Amino acid sequence: MTVPSKFPLASRLTLLKPSPTLQLAARARELKEQGIDILDFSGGEPDFNTPDPIREKAIQAIREGYTKYTAVGGITELKSAIIEKFQRDQNLSFVPKEIVVSCGAKHSLFQIFQALVNPGDQILLPTPAWVSYPDQILLNGGEPILIPCREEDGFRLNPDALEASITPRSKILVLNSPNNPTGAIIGKRELERIGEIVLKYGLIVISDEIYEKIVFDGNLPISLASLDKRLKESTIIVNGVSKTYAMTGWRIGYAAGPREIMNAVETIQSQTTSNPTSISQKAAAFAIESGDKYFQPMLNEYRNRRSRIVAALNDVPGVTCLNPDGAFYAFPNISGVLGRSYRGHPLLNVYELAEFFLDVARVAIVPGAPFGTDRHMRMSFAASLEVLEKGAQRIKQATGQLD
Repeated sequence: MTVPSKFPLASRLTLLKPSPTLQLAARARELKEQGIDILDFSGGEPDFNTPDPIREKAIQAIREGYTKYTAVGGITELKSAIIEKFQRDQNLSFVPKEIVVSCGAKHSLFQIFQALVNPGDQILLPTPAWVSYPDQILLNGGEPILIPCREEDGFRLNPDALEASITPRSKILVLNSPNNPTGAIIGKRELERIGEIVLKYGLIVISDEIYEKIVFDGNLPISLASLDKRLKESTIIVNGVSKTYAMTGWRIGYAAGPREIMNAVETIQSQTTSNPTSISQKAAAFAIESGDKYFQPMLNEYRNRRSRIVAALNDVPGVTCLNPDGAFYAFPNISGVLGRSYRGHPLLNVYELAEFFLDVARVAIVPGAPFGTDRHMRMSFAASLEVLEKGAQRIKQATGQLD
C-alpha cells in the first residue's frame, strides 16, 4: 500500500531527474571526506583559479560599495563588453536590448525554454547531449526529439538526420558546439546545410556556445547566427564566463537574440531571480574585455592534457577514445569492457561500470547513458597531468582485474 505524501509535490517533478554528474560528484566528495583517495573526473569545471586581475576587480567593486540591486537584465558595462566580444570574435552585431545577463548559462537556457516552449512542442536535440537539456525541455512542457550523432561521424550532427527528424510540431533546434560531452565541433559546410534546413522549416535555434574558446587543432567553432542575417534573426546564442575564465562559482551567463524573445526572458527573470550578482557582473565585464589574455595559458594546458589522456585511455584494453575537437572532456567508448565480470558479477551497463571504477579504481567518471549513449563515459581533463595519468593508470589496473 502506498502511503500518501504529507506534502504532495507538483506532478511536473516526476519528469525531473537529478543531475548524474552532480550525484556522482557528491558521492566522490563523501568518500573523500571519509579519507578515501578518490580522483574525481566527473565535473564540468575548470581546475584553474579565476585569474587574479579578475578577482581584484570584484574586490574593488565591494570596496566601492557596488553591492546593490542592478538592472534585471545586466549592467550597461557588462552588456557593452558582451556586445564588443560578439563583434570582435564573431562579427555579430547586437544592441543592449537584445542581451540578457543571467545567473549562469544554465539559467539562461531554462528561461529561454520557458519563454518559447508550449505543451506539445518538439525540441530537436542532437545527442550525445548535456544532461540538463532534456529535463529543462520536459519541465517546460516540450518533447525532446533525440537525434543520434554517430561516433564514426565524430559525433557531429548529420544534416540529413536532422531533416529526417523534423515533424509539423518541431519548433526549436538546440546546438552545442563545441559539444558537452563529446567535444565535437560542427564544421562550416555541415553548419551551412543545417542553416538551410533551419530556414526551410522555420525553426528557432538555441546555440549553446559556452565552450566556444576551448578548441584544438586549429578548429574554429562557427556560430550559426554568423552565417546569414536570416539565421541571426532566428537564433539565440547562450554563453558565459564560467568555462573560459574559470568563473563557475561567479554565476554569470548571458543570452543574445531577437529582441522580442529577450524581452520575454527578461520579464521571466524579473519575477524569479531579478538581477545577477552585482559584484560578479563587474568582474565578468572585466574578464570579457580582456579577450584571450588570461585564457590562453589555460588553453595551452588543456591541449597538453587532451593529448596525454586520450593516449592513455586508448592504451586501456577494451577502451577506445577519439580526440575531442574542443571542450575539456574525453568521451571514451567502453564497449570492450561492458559485459565482463568482477568477482563473478557481470558489469552489464555504464552505471555499473561507473560504480566499479569508483569502488575499485577510486576514480569518478560519468556514465554516458544520461548523455544519450550506453557505450561511452565522460572523463573531464580539467585536472593536472599528474592526476590525469594517475587516474588513467588506475582505470587500466582495474580493468585488468575483470574476467
